[in-house]
Amino acid sequence: MTFRAVNVLKEVDYILCEDTRTSGILLKHFEISKPLKSYHLHNEHQATEKVIADLKSGQNIAIITDAGTPGISDPGYLLSKAGSDNHIEMICLPGATAFVPALVVSGLPNNEFLFAGFLPQKKGRQTKLKQLAEEKKTIVLYESPHKINTTLEQIKEFFGEETKVSLSREISKKFEETKRGTIIELIEFSKSKTLKGEIVLIVNNSI
Repeated sequence: MTFRAVNVLKEVDYILCEDTRTSGILLKHFEISKPLKSYHLHNEHQATEKVIADLKSGQNIAIITDAGTPGISDPGYLLSKAGSDNHIEMICLPGATAFVPALVVSGLPNNEFLFAGFLPQKKGRQTKLKQLAEEKKTIVLYESPHKINTTLEQIKEFFGEETKVSLSREISKKFEETKRGTIIELIEFSKSKTLKGEIVLIVNNSI
């Protein structure tokens, strides 16, 4: 949290968040006493219209997420689009975004990269992997702990055994960890322990 972010959250009329319990802990720590309203993947379509109406009436509203940056594989895009469509001024305060530090510490080329987010769960997954395997730029993927072994095996299948990979988890948190190597080495690493937390994969099969 930056000083600017704390000050902004103290000044707004209310704060949108994914989980009021999780965000309540953060706000209490920084002595921020503003109303919290739920805004998550399951209600953002319905909630956005009311938020835009409040913004048009002159209210100042902030949106925060449980981890990372709103709109980057988190709720926020619909609100950003609606704000843009309605010519509402929006400011994004710099903060934690997992893929940026993961990319920097990967040791893989980062002058050009493709952020692909989460792979499709089922339908279209193999098609997406085939497309990404043709990409010459470094690829950034997000993955959950319970699917990481499957995803690494699929990267080996579609990208090849010499593919270079960096796996980072729990970026900016207590148990932050990064492991780099070939896809074979990363599969061995992943299977040797139970990985927890949000995971970022940096993949390159062109070097």
